[in-house]
Parts: sequence; structure tokens; C-alpha cells
Amino acid sequence: MTDHPGLRLDGKRALITGGASGIGFAAAKVFAGLGARVVIADIDEGAVRAARPDTGAIAALTGDITSADDCAAMTGAAEAAMGGLDILVNAAGIAQPHIPSEDLDADTWRRVIDVDLNGAFLIAQAAARRMLPRGAGAIVLISSICAQGSFPGRAGYGAAKAGVDHMTASMACEWGPRGLRTNTIAPGYTRTPMVADLIEKKAFDPAVIEARTPLARFAEPDEMARAMAFLASDWASYVNGAVLPVDGGWGAFAAAGAPAG
Repeated sequence: MTDHPGLRLDGKRALITGGASGIGFAAAKVFAGLGARVVIADIDEGAVRAARPDTGAIAALTGDITSADDCAAMTGAAEAAMGGLDILVNAAGIAQPHIPSEDLDADTWRRVIDVDLNGAFLIAQAAARRMLPRGAGAIVLISSICAQGSFPGRAGYGAAKAGVDHMTASMACEWGPRGLRTNTIAPGYTRTPMVADLIEKKAFDPAVIEARTPLARFAEPDEMARAMAFLASDWASYVNGAVLPVDGGWGAFAAAGAPAG
């Protein structure tokens, strides 16, 4: 039996978008704690600069993932700051207000698709262009349980995240032969500022979500970050094109009512 060291990211250089808060902020802390050099990026310049000291990141960048030029600039600046780029984690994203499909306006639809699908593609593409010439790297994206089944009132968000799942498979098949792995996590309900805002707006009842989830609670951001660290690490060296549920058993439960407790 081969003796394996604990999961570490020593020597890895990671760019984490959406790093000012939520899952991105947690990922930056976890990755840095596992030995990676980290650069965080976010569209909110003030927030990302304020977050940097608490994450352990060596630099903070500002950019919009829906802009191909910004994505090229962010990946280039991260590469320059760290002397290379081994990992991309795209945690940037937005929620969709709960709106019935017949009332969902075109601008809201386009905005959700632009950030959550187009933005994920553009930042992954920009990172891949820097990793592929070296023949190594790992990209970790974020999908959602909303990609796996219908959530009424969230058609745009679900469509965007389902697109991320398919895009992950395509990228994994295209880039895997050249040494670049692409994977995705599919979070369940997680206590992020985005979810807190939805709860405040009474988009859903948190007690109902907890009752529906076999682990009977919301996830914490660092639980998502640890799953992403695994996918980015050498421990996942043969994991490519996966959509990893990190949902407390949400997708496993299909009966009526709530799981037995």
C-alpha cells in the first residue's frame, strides 16, 4: 500500500474569482491554508482589497468575468504576481430573483446567463490559454443543485448552471488530453451573503430547506471550499469532467415529505 501525504496545495498558484465574499472568500482561506499561493479577484474593488488580508492572498485584483478583456487581464496579472498559474477557481456569480417564467423580463434573464454561464466560460477560457502551453492545471467551477432539477421561479439561474455542467464536460474532454483538468461542484444551500439576501427577501423558508435536506442543515462556505481544494489538488489527479454534489444529500432524496430522522 502506498503511503500518501495529507492533502496539500504546496507550490500551487491559484486565482480565485468572487474572492471578496462567500464561497470565493472561504476558498481563498482554505487554499492558502493548504500551502497555495493565492490571488483573489472580484468586481467590487473596495471589497476585494478589504478581504485580501483575511484570506492570506498575496494580491487582490478587480475585474468583470463577463468581459473577455478583463478575464485576460486578471489571469495575466495573477500569473505575473505568482510566477505562473496552476489553478482557477471561479466563484463569481449572481442569484436570480424568484420570478415566474412568464414574468421573467429579458434583461434579468440575460444578466443571469451573462454572469453565471458566459462569465464562467470566459474566465475558464482565459485561464486555459495560460495553462495549456505548460500541459498542466486544474479549473474548478461552481454549478448548483438548481442545475439538477427544476426550481420554480429560477429558470434563468437553473439554465445557466446546467450550462456550466455541460461546459465542464466539454472542456474536460477538450483539455484533458493536454493535461488540464476541469471539474465543478454543485452546492446545496450554503450560508453565503447571496443566500442570506434571498432569505431576507423571503424567497424561501430556511426551515423548509433544512427539513428537505438529509443532513438537516445549510452548508457553510468552507465546506464548499474543501471540496474545491480536493478537485484542485493532486489527490484528484484522475478526476476530470466531474460535477461533484456538495449538497448534504439533497440530490439523493426523492421521496415525498422530509427525510426520516
